[in-house]
Order: sequence, then C-alpha cells, then structure tokens
Amino acid sequence: MDMYKEENVLCAASTYEQKYYFNQRFHALPESIQEELQILSVMFTQEVGGVFSLVFDEEGNLSMETEADEEDILYDEIGSVLKVKRLQDTKRELFESLELFYQTFILHKDISELLAGEE
Repeated sequence: MDMYKEENVLCAASTYEQKYYFNQRFHALPESIQEELQILSVMFTQEVGGVFSLVFDEEGNLSMETEADEEDILYDEIGSVLKVKRLQDTKRELFESLELFYQTFILHKDISELLAGEE
C-alpha cells in the first residue's frame, strides 16, 4: 500500500499477511457496509491471491487495485482481472454509493450537484 496515500485507501486485504485493513477515516459508513467490504476484499484475495485494495482518487472515483509479489507463482493474474470486472458489475450500486459518500463527506462537494449530474 506504499504506492497509495493512506487517506485515500478505503480498505485492503492481503494474502501475504493474512490481514484486512479498514481505514478508520471512513468509520461513519454503516457497519453492514463495512462488513460487506471486508467480505468482498478477503474473498477476493482468497480466490486470486495477492493484495486487493479499494482506493479513491483525487476526484472521489473508487477503483479496485490488485497486485502481487513478483515471486508469487500462485497469484492468478487473469482471474484477478475477471474478478474485478465481475465486482464492477455486481457491486455497481455499492461502489457508486461509496463514491457519493466520499465526494460528499470527505471532499465536501454539494450533494445536490452530484445527484443532478447523475440524471
């Protein structure tokens, strides 16, 4: 996670350290959402290996990042790409809601303008 600014990382999971990280900056998210993110992240790394992170960019867009150690021969690179695409489809509403949360409460953008832009 060195390549990311910690304040922009929503959560991450690592098969190498067998750990899950949730950024406490986002503690205001409902517990059910926090649990869903944990399950999603841990399941991702169990299926394909490596490290999985959900990261916000400067504009508040959420991206899924996955990486692996060079020596990790068990990491499923093709599987990781397919899994990211599947999550983008199946969790679209969750990710859009997280972006709206970030843009409203972290970036302090006007929510009425954000919602008007979606129409």
